[in-house]
This record gives sequence, structure tokens and C-alpha cells, in this order.
Amino acid sequence: MGGVGIRGRRSTTTGANLPAREHAERLFTPAFVVLAAAELCYFTAAGVAIFVLPLHVTGPVGGDEAAAGLAFGVFAVSALVLRPLAGRLADVHGRLPLLVGGALLAAASLGLLAVADNLIAVVALRLLAGVAEAAFFVAGFAALADLAPPARMGEALSYNSLGLYLGIALGPVLGEALTQLGGSMLAWWGGAALAVLAAVLVLFIGETRTGPPPERSERHLIHRPALPIALGFLTSLLAMGGFLAFVALHATRVGLPNPSLALFTYGVVVVICRIAFAKVPDRLPSLPLGAAALTTIALGLVTVALWASPVGLIVGAVITAVGVAFSTPAFFSAIFATAAPSQRGVASGTASAAIDLGLGLGPIALGLLAQPFGIPWAFGAGAAIAVIGASWTLVLDRRGVARDRPADVG
Repeated sequence: MGGVGIRGRRSTTTGANLPAREHAERLFTPAFVVLAAAELCYFTAAGVAIFVLPLHVTGPVGGDEAAAGLAFGVFAVSALVLRPLAGRLADVHGRLPLLVGGALLAAASLGLLAVADNLIAVVALRLLAGVAEAAFFVAGFAALADLAPPARMGEALSYNSLGLYLGIALGPVLGEALTQLGGSMLAWWGGAALAVLAAVLVLFIGETRTGPPPERSERHLIHRPALPIALGFLTSLLAMGGFLAFVALHATRVGLPNPSLALFTYGVVVVICRIAFAKVPDRLPSLPLGAAALTTIALGLVTVALWASPVGLIVGAVITAVGVAFSTPAFFSAIFATAAPSQRGVASGTASAAIDLGLGLGPIALGLLAQPFGIPWAFGAGAAIAVIGASWTLVLDRRGVARDRPADVG
């Protein structure tokens, strides 16, 4: 399958990321664009579920808010457990089977939710959605690393992440529109159709993995060289998870007239920065940039915690968003720099597992502080975690982690 499709050509150049090389190494190949479109379809389908699922559980299923929360979050369990396995399968069998299979599993989950009338069925289908998430997300990042020129990896990650952010932003709007037009069943089917479209689109890309699969002795579930870097990345997600969980509630308490404005501002700033500064991660060393991003996140959270007013919240949300905009491209670039082409799947699985851990544990851990001491203390703790992560990341940089690693010659 490797010879089929519109797979972009990989460069084998090494060395510094120079502007002349940037022009010589094409990023926006047809395969890169199609992959971005497929991911936009997939994550828009996920965004539809974000809107429809709570209404479905508390409506036709007859559950309460706790049941809706269980149904919403349970998919992360199977996604977290299976991400490492998905990474290994992507390296051994290629990216395409997991991209197609993940999208089709997501379509099946969404389509069957239209007729699920009890909580057990809903939870089972959400667990299936977690399997789909693990397969599609991990293989998607591995395919991106295959397609992007090494000198433009950070830029590729910046642009590629827009599919996730735009999909989650547009999906609920589409879900609401479809629900008003034809009820929740139409919304579920609309989401399923988008997931099927994602599967069709990736077929036009073909297989992106280059070279033979890893030897049996090199087939691992965890990419160990990436673990120290993933730990720094995890601290950004712990802080961000706490912010996302409590910012709306904090907005009501400081008197922001429209509590959703803080989250909207946060999302818009991330998208703008990812577009406007897409080339920055390739101009600067990855780990120092990651440390700077963590420091910026900490500054934003401290601003929100200490400046208890609508203006302070918006200013803090903007600062936090700027840090988040650079953290993911910086850390993923550093992680992929530790992986040879045959290890990109497992490296992607290791890195993306931090997303589940951070966004899952962050709200729980910081919520334990928010309950007795107040939300500002939770934001302060998130800032402290980010500062610790920045210090750790700088230590890794001094040790030369992610420099002159296999991906530089990929």
C-alpha cells in the first residue's frame, strides 16, 4: 500500500533549520492537506458528540448529570490504555489501517448511539469511541511526522493541530443545528457521516510509513527516550486541564457577564497563534521553547488567580493561551526528534498518552484544592506545576536530550 496514494516526499537533509531549506522542503503537499481535512472531519464528528451526548443521556436514556459525566469521560479510559498499543501497531503494520479503522470505529460508535436507549449501551459505545480515538489520533500524528520535512516539523504540528481545535469548536455548533433540524438521531448520523468521510479521505493519502517495520527486538509499547520529554509535556496538560475545568465557574464568580467568553477567547488566541507563529517552533530549539511556553502558562494562571475580575480573567486567559499555543508543537517536535522513522508510531502513542493523563488528572487533582481553598488556589497550584515542568525541561535541554537523534536523518 506504500506505493498508492498521494504521499508526500520526505527529505533526508540534516542540520540547522535554515530559511533556504524551508523553501526547498515543501510542507503543503496534497497528502498533508488531505490529512488535515480528514482530521478536521474526524474531530468535528467528536465535537458533535460533545454537544449531543449530555442531552441524549439525560433525555432518551433517562440518566442524570452524573450519568452524563460518566458517559462523556469513559472513552478516555480505553483511549489511554490503547494508545501505546496503537503506536506499536502503526509502526509494524503502517499508519493507514489505523487511520481507516479508527475513523470507521468512530462512525460505528456515533451511528449506534442514535439507537442506544440505556446507559450500559451508551458506556459501551463510548468505550468503543476511545478505541477509535487511540487508533486515529496516534496514527495521525505518526503520518504527520512521515509527511513533514524535518526542518518544518514544528510548523507542521502547528497547522495540523488546527483540525482538532476547529473541529471541537465547530462540532457542537453543527450538532445543535442538526438537533434542531431533525432531533438527536439526525445529529448522531451527521457525526457518523463525517467520520466515514474521514476514512474515505485518508484512503487518498495511502501509506505514509517509509522503510521496513521495526525489528521484533525493537517493537515496544513505550518509546522510552521520549519519556523525560513527555513528563515536561504532561505538566503543561495538568495545568491546562485545571484551567479548562474551572474557568467557566470562576468566570461566574468574578462577574463576567458571559462566562463562555473566557473559553472562547482562549480558543481564538490559540488558533491565531498557531497560524501566525507556525514557523517559530522550527526557528528555536524545542526544549527551551517548551520551557518558555510552560513559564507563560504559569504567568497566565497566576494572573487569573490574583486578578479576580473580568478583565483579569480575560488577560490571564490570553496569556495562558499563548503558552499553550507553543507548548504542544515544541514538545512533540522534541519527542519526534528522539524517534527513527520506524519508531514514530510508538513515539506518538507515548506523547499522546500524556494528553489523556493531563486532561484527566489535572481537573481531579486541582479540584481537590478548589473544594476547600477556592478556585484561585487551584489555578496557583497549576502555575506551580507549570514552573516545575519548565525547570525540568531546561534540565533536559542542558543534558542534550532530543539533539542529534534519529529523526534528524529521517
